[in-house]
Amino acid sequence: MHHTPDSFTMPPMTNPLLTGIDSPLPLFPEIKADYVLPALEHVIAENKKDIEKALACDDVQTFLAMLDTLDERLHKVWSPVSHMQSVADTPELREVYSKAAMLVSAYASEVAQNKALFKAMKDVQQSAAFADLPKARQKAIEDELRAFTLAGADLNDADQQTYKKIQMRLTQLSNEFSQHVLDATQAFSLHLEAEEDVNGLPEFALSAARALAKKKDLDGYVFTLDAPSYMPFMEYAHRRDLREQMYRAYVSRASSGDLDNTPLIEETLKLRQEKAQLLGFPHYTALSLATKMAESTEQVVSFLRELAQKSRPFAEKEFQDLREFAATHLHMDEFEAWDVPYASEKLREHQFSFSQEEVRQYFPRQKVLAGLFQLVEKLYAIDVRPAKAPVWHEDVQYFDILNAQGDVVAGFYLDAFAREAKRGGAWMDECMIRWQKPNGDLQIPVAYLVCNFSAPLDGKDACWSHDEVITLFHEFGHGLHHMLTEQDILPVSGIRGVPWDAVELPSQFMENFCWQQDVLAFLSSHHETGESLPQALLKRMFAAKDFHSALQMLRQIEFSLFDVLLHSQAEATQSVQEVLDAVRAEVAVLCPPAFNQFQNSFSHIFAGGYAAGYFSYKWAEVLSSDVFAAFEEEGIFNQDVAQRFRDSILSAGGSRDMMDNFVAFRGRKPELDALLRHSGLAGDVLE
Repeated sequence: MHHTPDSFTMPPMTNPLLTGIDSPLPLFPEIKADYVLPALEHVIAENKKDIEKALACDDVQTFLAMLDTLDERLHKVWSPVSHMQSVADTPELREVYSKAAMLVSAYASEVAQNKALFKAMKDVQQSAAFADLPKARQKAIEDELRAFTLAGADLNDADQQTYKKIQMRLTQLSNEFSQHVLDATQAFSLHLEAEEDVNGLPEFALSAARALAKKKDLDGYVFTLDAPSYMPFMEYAHRRDLREQMYRAYVSRASSGDLDNTPLIEETLKLRQEKAQLLGFPHYTALSLATKMAESTEQVVSFLRELAQKSRPFAEKEFQDLREFAATHLHMDEFEAWDVPYASEKLREHQFSFSQEEVRQYFPRQKVLAGLFQLVEKLYAIDVRPAKAPVWHEDVQYFDILNAQGDVVAGFYLDAFAREAKRGGAWMDECMIRWQKPNGDLQIPVAYLVCNFSAPLDGKDACWSHDEVITLFHEFGHGLHHMLTEQDILPVSGIRGVPWDAVELPSQFMENFCWQQDVLAFLSSHHETGESLPQALLKRMFAAKDFHSALQMLRQIEFSLFDVLLHSQAEATQSVQEVLDAVRAEVAVLCPPAFNQFQNSFSHIFAGGYAAGYFSYKWAEVLSSDVFAAFEEEGIFNQDVAQRFRDSILSAGGSRDMMDNFVAFRGRKPELDALLRHSGLAGDVLE
């Protein structure tokens, strides 16, 4: 590592990121932007020296333990930094972070293409000692060898250089793509002053729009293309011409001028194809599937088409009902894309007289958390207790998880509220990974659980919508997968080594409990009176559960099929738009207008980790629905079923093949039926 003379602004061991390596938890309040690069440079330099030491070591166990130690040392520095960049961003940190990310990326590439390490790992696999290693360690070594191959460790020097160049350029393109989407989203706003222009909008949307206008020193209301502003406008605003204006701006983001993502998409696809061919794959989808549960492109395509075929009759019926309702009740003889969310919301109210706002009063934060903890305590014989830990913001809570014997086996941070300098969305990430250290000590797993929900206001506790409650359960499901692992071997502990199309299984599984009457009984009560969810409201809520679920299903299939087919072209015989048009002609019930350039802001596949993998959401939903069906068959609080689920899936982590985990739990391979039933798409279409 090249050091400039002033590279270390402080002696390494007074740097909290470095002293934090041996602390039980990261020292968040002490971490500052200035410490990031010195800490990373120090750890990377140490790691490079220790890779040489590991390569000189003859003992297999010691060699493997040394490599785990290097991984974990870097993780201990990088994890709190990348976490803070998401939840407590500052201009100083942002500036340092992009340099730091390139440092980490360059180091990771170097290690992944290290031919001596690759050979040493192959030697371990071919040695007599391999058979004596635990099964989980054998699986970790096989995963590791595959990772080396997919990173180009097998290539000759010239091809390795080409591969590196492609990787660096793809990282750049991905960053540019998401910057363009962000800038294009922020470049548009709709300023309205007349009250009649905002007719139909609920108070929560109006107060947010008023606050935004005030921030910009304007009178009236400001609406933007950010989801919390855009969605309510499309669903409730009476003025059709303004909905059209918002829709046009939204679906054409990053498709013109300096922010046009079209050339970035074309270059990305070209480079991904080159990378796949360099590694000996016919196309990028085949490369993507090399690390997934799904076995082939054909299998994924036929899975999506079967799901589309089974959902389509229901979707056609839903759309026909929507058009008829719009014509009869809303006097819309012409029905356009910008009318769909509005007409859908009106139809939902008409059919079920149900609104999220009415239900929100029954989900105060403390009650929801207590109910969630009660559920997991019932299922897994654990205890969740508040505890103390250094945090990055005063709203963050920390909890310990105790086993039946009263030992602390895991922990998690909960950062639940939306605030400035925090990225939107919800996620779970690893803070610490369960690991038996070389000295014999056991490191317990710790998770970050992050959401962006309403915060308490004016001394009153926050109330969450049912959708927010579902999101909390989803993230907690990921958290349980990480925290209830019983693997001591680092590369297969928790969610490590779990294929991308199976990682959503525990999270989607947890969502099902939010629709169980017995769970809702201890999860909800009115924030003022304490009364339970009224039976009549519950009935309306359940009745509305599957509203337009077939249309939503087809929309997800459209995205997934577009993604897989786009990345399966060995030669670019069809343009991006032609692939999308063909998929829409095949699966969509409602074809969007020609100016809809949705692909230009499809960050999941052009700037996220979902390239040729967007189908993972639906794939995992089949698994999670089938798993939950076992609880429905034997009792949703049945501790034997819960223990079997914990043993087969949650605690197994990535220690064996995911299909084997599933079969160990269910006694057979997954079936589509439960997903169709849970989505209200089983049986015949009722006229």
